[in-house]
Amino acid sequence: MTGRPWDASYHDGPAPWDIGRPQPAFVRVASAGGFAGTVLDAGCGTGENALHVASLGLPVLGFDVAETALAIARKKAEDRGIEAEFVAADAFELGGLGRRFDTVLDCGLFHTFDRDERPEYVASLASVTEHGGTLYVLCFSDDGPDTGPHPVSREDLEAAFTPGSGWSVVAIRPDRIQTMIHDDGAPAHLATINRIQHRRRC
Repeated sequence: MTGRPWDASYHDGPAPWDIGRPQPAFVRVASAGGFAGTVLDAGCGTGENALHVASLGLPVLGFDVAETALAIARKKAEDRGIEAEFVAADAFELGGLGRRFDTVLDCGLFHTFDRDERPEYVASLASVTEHGGTLYVLCFSDDGPDTGPHPVSREDLEAAFTPGSGWSVVAIRPDRIQTMIHDDGAPAHLATINRIQHRRRC
């Protein structure tokens, strides 16, 4: 997946999704103790969500394809004295990271993939998520007016994250994604998804 078009989004000021603070949905998840162990931020952009989680004392790795965004994220971490790691990576080839994570957050990445691409992305996430780990997906919803680009349905999420793909959807709740172009955010789903644990044979 080439990062060039995404990188261009950061060249002339903030991208529409770069609000300069963590998404409120993930702040709430963090406040409720939803992040634990090692954390992966999938499609981290300029790092606000990753930096918020890292400020809680958790080891965090954020990846993106946009090198400009990653440079901004690293500068933020340095300026704020927060320890977090940011690397360039292909969302379809996460096994190349050579690491596994207990918690994963996806803010606005899942909904950029079409139906044919989603199985590969879901499999890639599974390859780096510990069994019993948790994935949080915040994506544009097709429910309500003033939807964001590439909105998805509850059924889309349920169809992508199936037991057969190594996942179990725990909950899908309505939420909002804050953007630079929506006064009160755009309709969103916040999905909580568990990585299925291996069953031990007797």
